[in-house]
Amino acid sequence: MIVVKDLYKAFEEVPVLKGISTSFEKGITNLIIGRSGSGKTVFLKCLLGLHHHDRGSINFDGLELNDLSPKKHRELRKKMGMVFQGSALFDSLTVEENVMFPMEMFTKKSKSEMRDRANAVIKRVNLVDANHKLPAEISGGMQKRVAIARAIVMNPQFLFCDEPNSGLDPKTAIVIDNLIREITDEYNITTVINTHDMNSVMEIGEKIIFLDQGEKAWEGTNKDIFKTDNKAVTDFVYSSNLMKKVRQVYLKA
Repeated sequence: MIVVKDLYKAFEEVPVLKGISTSFEKGITNLIIGRSGSGKTVFLKCLLGLHHHDRGSINFDGLELNDLSPKKHRELRKKMGMVFQGSALFDSLTVEENVMFPMEMFTKKSKSEMRDRANAVIKRVNLVDANHKLPAEISGGMQKRVAIARAIVMNPQFLFCDEPNSGLDPKTAIVIDNLIREITDEYNITTVINTHDMNSVMEIGEKIIFLDQGEKAWEGTNKDIFKTDNKAVTDFVYSSNLMKKVRQVYLKA
């Protein structure tokens, strides 16, 4: 579980995060949503420790992020998996080598042990006959599966996903959403997803944090979001006629 209390972050005295308090629970999909410029990316980078927050606290299962020594922070990083927006695969490495990379960085496993573990997670994300292909030789959806396999190869306690459906067609996006939700449940990990995709919100939004101008404006589930009268949320969610119709159907049900 990750607990955030009164989190502030500014750049050159311009506040970006303004006193955010929330928690991200284990075993469910936690989504961060909001308009461009709302602070989603900065918030995610603070959670990852890529930005040092100015005030407040970020607590990982009892460990306060800003209080960790470099050694302790490295140990915490071993417990984190990350799925980047563009997959961030190494072009010159095969699928198998990409998935093995975190183990080469953080473990002393033998090559055969690393290969066996990589093959196990590649199979888990339903990739077939792709082990020895380069990223350029597979589709965008397959690349995203490789990124997920790499993120879970170290059995992480925390999984972070930055716009995991970016660039994917709607059908493939749903497949990736469901895969992330399945893995979250199977591994019982704390999964945090930064997204603007309303399909993801509706499909896997077990907990949703809505940011507006650097503040937490709302939180709830994908069922609660249909019932809220928070104007910032409704303006964001129901900006399309399709979502307005979905809400009408839901409220009548």
